[in-house]
Amino acid sequence: MSATTATTPSRQPGKKQGGRRQITYPVVLLIIAGALIALSVLRAVTGAADLTSSGQYSGALAAAVPIGLAGLGGLWAERAGIINIGLEGMMMLGSFGAGWVGWQYGPWWAAVAGIGFGLIGGLIHAVATVTFGVDQIISGVAVNILALGFTQYLAKLWFGAEGSAAAAAGGNDKQSPPMDNLSAFSVPGLSSGLGDIEKHDWFLVSDTAGIVRGLVTDVSWLTLIAVGLFVGTFFVLWRSSFGLRLRSCGESPVAAESLGVNVYTYKYAAVLVSGGLAGLGGAFIAIGTHFYQDGQTGGRGYIGLATMIFGNWRPGGVALGAGLFGFTDSLQLRGGGQTVHALLLLLAVLLLALALWGMRTGRLKQAIGGGAVAAGLFVWYAFTDTVPVEIVDATPYVATLLVLSFSAQRLRPPKAIGKAYRKGQGK
Repeated sequence: MSATTATTPSRQPGKKQGGRRQITYPVVLLIIAGALIALSVLRAVTGAADLTSSGQYSGALAAAVPIGLAGLGGLWAERAGIINIGLEGMMMLGSFGAGWVGWQYGPWWAAVAGIGFGLIGGLIHAVATVTFGVDQIISGVAVNILALGFTQYLAKLWFGAEGSAAAAAGGNDKQSPPMDNLSAFSVPGLSSGLGDIEKHDWFLVSDTAGIVRGLVTDVSWLTLIAVGLFVGTFFVLWRSSFGLRLRSCGESPVAAESLGVNVYTYKYAAVLVSGGLAGLGGAFIAIGTHFYQDGQTGGRGYIGLATMIFGNWRPGGVALGAGLFGFTDSLQLRGGGQTVHALLLLLAVLLLALALWGMRTGRLKQAIGGGAVAAGLFVWYAFTDTVPVEIVDATPYVATLLVLSFSAQRLRPPKAIGKAYRKGQGK
């Protein structure tokens, strides 16, 4: 037995070094199956059909893409050690660029323009933070403010100018002229077949069919590109030497420099990619609504940042978080008062389970607090039939706070994130 073998600690299946449990594919499948059963039971008990309807999940997918792209952009920047609060501003720039180019040249060029305008925002942030060492939070906030003023000023100049071609085509100070529609696709045979099963209202079977049908019907081609970007990000950052060097800049830039890595170059590349992805997310919104509109991003850049944190700086986690927030975002579009009302019952049951687990493990304060909140939610559900529209509108932001609160204990950000780095500082 070699010395290396003798000193290497053994790994138990399903666990990481240090005793941390690793989520394996069978565990993921069990979680998905449990979630499907829970939603089916909740739908049957409450009668909230939108919990598993194809329309709800089709809308959720469309709402999740821009949030996911923003979160993926944040992941690139922060894996290289640069905090990117400016994702919202970069999405604004992407949305504006898509509206400006899209009405003249079509939706595909709109997507390209969105990436380009997002790159501009990323470049500003990179120059400020990497080259000049500006505080990364301040720089990100400045990008958001500049993007807001820039887009509002140019909208008046380019879209609302009296006598301009854009104004004649339907533009004004607040929005661009409409652009052509980007075609969508449905999986042949599967979409219609699942629709027939969904109509039968069979427990679990129809629920599963409705969810899957929503994910394969009228899907934008940009959605497929977004999925490819998530897969590509995983392979680039975790399966290539380029990704290893980039992530080393976020963990220990001094050590990376000592091994010959040009830290500035990799940080610039990461923040530029971050801006391009956020810009594409903004373009997705503009293309989906067929025009740019002032305030169109609606805080999705900030929610994207939350998905990145919830996802523990991993592409799969970002995708899961984007799906969750996309689901809650879709509720607003479908008047989901009854659905949110049903979710109160689910949340109450989950909190009650956590309270019982807290009692078993000796965490009495946590158990009492969780039990009290669960009781309040049970009372709320029992004495109401729906929830006000204001609560439905606030659901994505409430979900953001809840998810970040519950996931805070297991987060592991890059070690050098947010720390200023100057070339040669390790000498």
